[in-house]
Amino acid sequence: MTLIKSISGIRGTIGGQVGNNLTPIDAVKFASAYGFWLKQQRNKEHYRVVVGRDARISGEMIQNLVMNTLVGLGIHVIDLGLSTTPTVEIAVPMEHADGGIILTASHNPKQWNALKLLNEKGEFLSGAEGAKILEIAESDTMTFSDVDSLGKITKNQAYIDMHIDEVLKLPLVNKKAIEAANFKVVVDGVNSTGGIAIPLLLERLGVYPVKLYCEPNGHFPHNPEPLKEHLTDLSEAVVKERADLGIVVDPDVDRLAFMDEKGEMFGEEYTLVACADYVLSKTPGNTVSNMSSTRALRDVTEKHGGTYEASAVGEVNVVELMKKNKAIIGGEGNGGIIYPESHYGRDALVGVALFLSLLAEKKMSVSELRASYPSYFMSKKKIELTPEINVDAILKQMESRYNNEKLTTIDGVKIDFVNSWVHLRKSNTEPIIRVYTEAPTQEEADSLADRIILEIKSFSN
Repeated sequence: MTLIKSISGIRGTIGGQVGNNLTPIDAVKFASAYGFWLKQQRNKEHYRVVVGRDARISGEMIQNLVMNTLVGLGIHVIDLGLSTTPTVEIAVPMEHADGGIILTASHNPKQWNALKLLNEKGEFLSGAEGAKILEIAESDTMTFSDVDSLGKITKNQAYIDMHIDEVLKLPLVNKKAIEAANFKVVVDGVNSTGGIAIPLLLERLGVYPVKLYCEPNGHFPHNPEPLKEHLTDLSEAVVKERADLGIVVDPDVDRLAFMDEKGEMFGEEYTLVACADYVLSKTPGNTVSNMSSTRALRDVTEKHGGTYEASAVGEVNVVELMKKNKAIIGGEGNGGIIYPESHYGRDALVGVALFLSLLAEKKMSVSELRASYPSYFMSKKKIELTPEINVDAILKQMESRYNNEKLTTIDGVKIDFVNSWVHLRKSNTEPIIRVYTEAPTQEEADSLADRIILEIKSFSN
């Protein structure tokens, strides 16, 4: 079992030994450290924190532990209950809160949960801020409030509707065109909060949703990472229902992937490409994605006269570079859309509205839209970490072996070949080395990944 403390928050498996898993004691410890840090930063009389969760089975237990820990620190809590990551992100500034906590392990299986921590802008904390919280958690400096100074919990379960209101207000969301297109869409909500939010959004846009796994009970019907191999039921449903497309999100609704009318994946990498194409066609500018994302975003950005830049992996890194380069849209190739006109966070609701606006205006099928973009193919593989694997040493060896190629080392090692690339890095969210490749064909991408994995295994033997 595992407890991972990283730029992506405090993530671990439920149960087991304290300090090695996300036990109740660990949840209280890290919630205490966050609340204590927040009070140090903000230095005011009253504090407010927004808390929401996805539908995973452990969510209610962890949320009650976290909220009452904050209450013990004298912090008032706005309880959103079942929510989405982007909903909590927009709620923080709307509530004039000092921060927010999202209880979700994103794409991880049901035995995982996590505390994702936000600042007063509703954005993820920086690496330095996260490190400070980890330092506080291991110290004995925390003090709690006396009985007359305890915080209070206020429930507000209207925020998914309010989030949808905010999406519909975006100038580039063409509700009229979407309504006229009369789309029929199958939605796979992986039995989490996307099953609440996405159908509601579609109905407000005049789209007919067919619900698949939209009961928010936390019993994921398949691996919750929205990849092709996990989505056979969605593919079959799209064809059976003669739908215009399929939509799938991860459990906390910050990742988004589409399926075409034939039941074929649009490609989660191309979620951002399509949304950026639409936004750039209306408001030219720059884009940012991370180093593990497709070159197609660069191609589309340059087609519209903008500049593309790549950041280290991690939403906070993408956001930082977007602000620096004044990017008008960005995100991650895993289906994460960041549209600053809304907020600086990955948001599947925003992505759905922009994608459907593009599709409605172009009056073409999803498969035709996909065929209109530069064609790259990715392989996303991983190597499970064991105690004898020294990741840093392996990356150094790979860097040395390929020192005649174009190398980028701001986040693991990325090797750029003429017609392909490979990115090797230790995951922030799982005990694995990620091996991502991209090439002109799927066969070449898979072959490159397999070759690199064999090389890595030869180093560690």
